[in-house]
Amino acid sequence: MTLKELKTQCSECDRCPLGKTKKNTVFGAGRPDADVMLIGEAPGASEDEQGLPFVGAAGQLLDRYFEAVGIDREQVYIANMLKCRPPRNRDPLPEEKEACFPYLKEQIRQIDPGIIVCLGRISAERLIGGNFRITRDHGKWYQKGKFQITAVYHPSLLLRDPSRREEMLADLMELRRKMDEMKYL
Repeated sequence: MTLKELKTQCSECDRCPLGKTKKNTVFGAGRPDADVMLIGEAPGASEDEQGLPFVGAAGQLLDRYFEAVGIDREQVYIANMLKCRPPRNRDPLPEEKEACFPYLKEQIRQIDPGIIVCLGRISAERLIGGNFRITRDHGKWYQKGKFQITAVYHPSLLLRDPSRREEMLADLMELRRKMDEMKYL
């Protein structure tokens, strides 16, 4: 199955009730052969409207961080754990995460990045481990199979709590250093 075929299959999904309430499936965006893949938790209102990940206020903040550390958004791949927006942007329910995980797993397999960056607690708990705590563990690197994986604060948290912005900048500077070390971008 190609990434395009997976996207089509995902857009027709009825594994959970969110497929009935979405405006658009938010599958992912970026280079299909990216060395770096960023994974958030779920689409928000702007993402649901446009069908693209991280295009609202949180995505605009993420873009400013990318610019600050010299990462070109067009060179990475960005996706979410969930492909449909939960009502009122609530945290994804366990059954919703389970329903969508096969799509994410296949995206990761097909894109085959060397680095995975979890944007926030929800994706970090699933991809790094259930005892992950974002305030304690952000910026740490883990080897998971063939992937180098880390987690940073979700940009939406930084909109609510600007006191964490310097930590985010430091974490993304470390991501850039790791990318340079691995000769990515």
